[in-house]
Amino acid sequence: MSALPPCPKCNSEFTYEDGSNLVCPECAHEWSAQEGAAAADEGPKVYRDAAGNVLQDGDTVSVIKDLKLKGSGGTVKMGTKVKNIRLVDSDHDIDCKIDGFGAMSLKSEFVKKV
Repeated sequence: MSALPPCPKCNSEFTYEDGSNLVCPECAHEWSAQEGAAAADEGPKVYRDAAGNVLQDGDTVSVIKDLKLKGSGGTVKMGTKVKNIRLVDSDHDIDCKIDGFGAMSLKSEFVKKV
C-alpha cells in the first residue's frame, strides 16, 4: 500500500511520484510533495465577509457596494439583503438568490454579515 497522499483535485488514491512532484494519473494534476503536505495540514476553508466575520451556510448578508451584473445590464444596489446564502469553493464564494435578479454568485469580499 502506498503512503502517498490522494490527489487534492479529484481525490484519486492512485497518485505516483515523478521526481520531486506527485502526479495523478486520472486527472493529470501535478503538485509538489511539500505542497501536498501543507494542504494536508490545513483544515476546512473559512469564508469571511468584508468585515472579517466568519460566514456559514444559511446566513443573511448585505451587499456593501453597487455591483454591476454582466449580461443583464442591471445593478445590485448597496444595502440589498441576501437571505440563505450557500458557500461554495470557486472563484465566487457565495451562491444565492436575489429578489428581482434570480440566482447568482457573489464574492465574499463584497458582502457583510447581518
